[in-house]
Amino acid sequence: MKSNLRHYSRYPAIAHALVPELIPAEAVLRDLSVTGCRLEFSAAVACGLGTQYRVTIIPEARASIETFNLDAEVRWSRSEYDAFEVGFSIVISPKGKAFLRYVDYLAYRASEGSSIQAAVTVIT
Repeated sequence: MKSNLRHYSRYPAIAHALVPELIPAEAVLRDLSVTGCRLEFSAAVACGLGTQYRVTIIPEARASIETFNLDAEVRWSRSEYDAFEVGFSIVISPKGKAFLRYVDYLAYRASEGSSIQAAVTVIT
């Protein structure tokens, strides 16, 4: 059984992401924390472990948060049935305030979902 060694929670996300050094098409941001993120690509990408890339995150409009960049290092990659996932460790965010606001937004959204799920469980 694999244990979770993360110090910070990762929050589910569905935002667009760009990593032009890897692929000209958009990727999907699947989750985000203050220390890392997971991107899903529609095609396999050639990325070396430990290589740093500039990742541009385009938050969903409902978040009302501007686009921001992350300098991130590849930690792992895996091929799924119809997608290719890459896990990144965040090195720095030049627009740190927008990045942290988005993490806070995702945390709030995740907690709202948990509250709704708990209420549904109690009622049923």
